[in-house]
Amino acid sequence: MENPRWLPLEANPEVMSKFLHSLGMLPTWQFGDVYGLDPELLSMVPRPVCAVLLLFPLTEKYEAFKQQEEERIKAQGQELSPNVYFIKQTIGNACGTIGLIHAVANNLAHLEFEPDCPLKKFLDQTTKMSPEEKAAFLEKDESIRVTHESSAQEGQTEAPSIDEKVNLHFIALVNVEGQLYELDGRKPFPIVHGKTSEDAFLEDAIEVCKTFMARDPQELRFTVIALSKDSY
Repeated sequence: MENPRWLPLEANPEVMSKFLHSLGMLPTWQFGDVYGLDPELLSMVPRPVCAVLLLFPLTEKYEAFKQQEEERIKAQGQELSPNVYFIKQTIGNACGTIGLIHAVANNLAHLEFEPDCPLKKFLDQTTKMSPEEKAAFLEKDESIRVTHESSAQEGQTEAPSIDEKVNLHFIALVNVEGQLYELDGRKPFPIVHGKTSEDAFLEDAIEVCKTFMARDPQELRFTVIALSKDSY
C-alpha cells in the first residue's frame, strides 16, 4: 500500500502556533521567526527557547552527507537518552507536522495543555512505541491529520497540490537532558550534536543550522523558527 501524503505545511510561525493551539497546547509558548544568525539578531529572539525548527533544501550535497553521516554513526555508535521522543516520517509532505511533534514531545516539562488535549493524548499513547510504531499511529490519527490539512491551507502562499514534489524539509533541534538532538523523521535515528543547556540552547542550535547552510553555500532557501515562551 502506498504511503499517505499530506499537503506541505508552510514555514510560518503563526500557522505553526495556531496548529498546536488547535490541538490543545496552551499559547504560553509561541513560534517566531529567527531573522538572522548573528548575535545581535539572535538577541531579539524572546527567551527561553525550547526548540528550533530548520527548513532547508534537500540537495544532492545534503543527501550525500546524510548517507555518510548514517554510515559513520552506525560504525561508531552514539549514546542516546531513552527519553528522546523520536518518530519516523512515513507520510509524504508531513515533515512540518513531524517537526512540531518532535518540538512538543521533547518539551513536555515546559509546555502546558488543555484537558483532553488531542496532541497530549497522542503523545501519551505513543511515548513507549518504537519510531516506526509511532509513525503508523500518526497515519491513523484523524485529529492531527485534519488539523494539519486546515493549517496547510492557511499560509501566506497558496498550498501546492498534494502530489507536487516538495524538496524542502523540516527538522527539529531540542535539548534533552543537556544534549542537543537533531530529530529528522527521514533519518533512522536521532543525531547527537553535543552538550547544551537551557541558557545556551538557542546559540548551540544555531551553530547546527550554520553547518547545514555551509554545506550548500549557494542556497538561500533556509528558514529558522524558534519556540519561545510567552512573548510574541
